Amino acid sequence: MTAYHDHEWGKPIHDDRRLFEYLVLDGFQAGLSWRTILHKREAFREAFDGFDPARVAGYSAAERRRLLADAGIVRNRQKIEAAIRNAKGFLEIQKEFGSFDRYVWRFTRRKTLRPRAARRWEDLPTTCPEAEALSADLRQRGFGFVGPTIIYAFMQAVGMVDDHLVGCFRYRRR
Repeated sequence: MTAYHDHEWGKPIHDDRRLFEYLVLDGFQAGLSWRTILHKREAFREAFDGFDPARVAGYSAAERRRLLADAGIVRNRQKIEAAIRNAKGFLEIQKEFGSFDRYVWRFTRRKTLRPRAARRWEDLPTTCPEAEALSADLRQRGFGFVGPTIIYAFMQAVGMVDDHLVGCFRYRRR
């Protein structure tokens, strides 16, 4: 967890495949701890073909059964189906906007949001207007497991929101 925080969490990501990875992983995290998902990340990468959205979008019934039988990942039928549906929507967004990066970062005007300073995790928000807008737009496009709280966690992970605590070496003054 420390290595993830120190080297990944909150650093701006503009690579579409990595954005897709975080979108899928944050969807699978719903109702679970991030620690659980992080420990299974390599298994998820293998199971979901390196998070190649074109491959995931084309998964057959046999590949869905393979995922449901894979003990290395979270075996939740609804989340697996949502990941496949989301891959299809992801590809549509890439066609429409040129990249998923261009689409998703427009919700923050291509800047990292820095909410109010907090000293404790409990004081951090669980959503924001931009996460609510992105969530609504994704849901309108048919995406699943993209509620405002999940999308806020996604935005934190990919650096769209900087929620490092005051006192953290990665904290920046607002």
